[in-house]
Amino acid sequence: MSLFNFKETIEEIVGSKALRNTKNTRTDALLRAQKADNALNTYPFDDISPDLVLKINPRAKRMALRLDPKKQIINLVVPKRASMRSAYLFALEHKFWIRQKLKELPPSIGFNDGVTIPILGNNTEIDIIYDITLKTTDITLKNNKLTVLTNKIDPTSRIKRFIINLAKDKLTVLSHEKAAQIDKKIISVDVKDTSSRWGSCSQDGKLSYSWRLIFAPEYAFDYVVAHEVAHLIHMDHSPDFWMECKDLSAHYSKGKSWMKRHSDQLIRYN
Repeated sequence: MSLFNFKETIEEIVGSKALRNTKNTRTDALLRAQKADNALNTYPFDDISPDLVLKINPRAKRMALRLDPKKQIINLVVPKRASMRSAYLFALEHKFWIRQKLKELPPSIGFNDGVTIPILGNNTEIDIIYDITLKTTDITLKNNKLTVLTNKIDPTSRIKRFIINLAKDKLTVLSHEKAAQIDKKIISVDVKDTSSRWGSCSQDGKLSYSWRLIFAPEYAFDYVVAHEVAHLIHMDHSPDFWMECKDLSAHYSKGKSWMKRHSDQLIRYN
């Protein structure tokens, strides 16, 4: 066999194995979904809560209840080999906890006309002006008012994009300002749609934040940026890190306390 044919044969074997693995993964996922669907038809999970979502996870070792504030649901994570009866009994045992946690979730707030949202601590009213003759959507933020001139019946996705870009701009500027204070360089600043991790810093100087930080008070916003920039020097949470974070923060204690107590409120804006 020539070297070319040998390589070609190896590629065929590897490709065939990868294809089989993909098919097996899809089949396994389909079977898990079918199992979950059958369980929902057999056991009255909805009676516990209509916002309880059953998820069969092949990597899970035990049952768990996980709150998803962004989707305003609770995921019931069940190991692959667990019986659905035991899953139902587990949920039933914790039904009061489930209902209480869902009840405690702040109501979701959309970007609709007349709604007031906090932009860095400033209550800002959304004013949507519909004009069918317009060709584009124009959004401006001035004097605590977000004015939206649009020809769209529902411009909420454009408003969300505007707010995300605003968050990225402000996070980028503040991150570079604080990095300059400690003579460090930032490679990039990005924003993501995260629900629990408000920021991150990689060893190569890439910072990432949740765009929903724009709804936090300015001192809390400042604290999170200081926290991530401090990681450019200390990639840990040692006493030296916290000292650096404190030095970089405009209102360290106030900002840290707000994020600890109230950051879950940021998830409701979507």
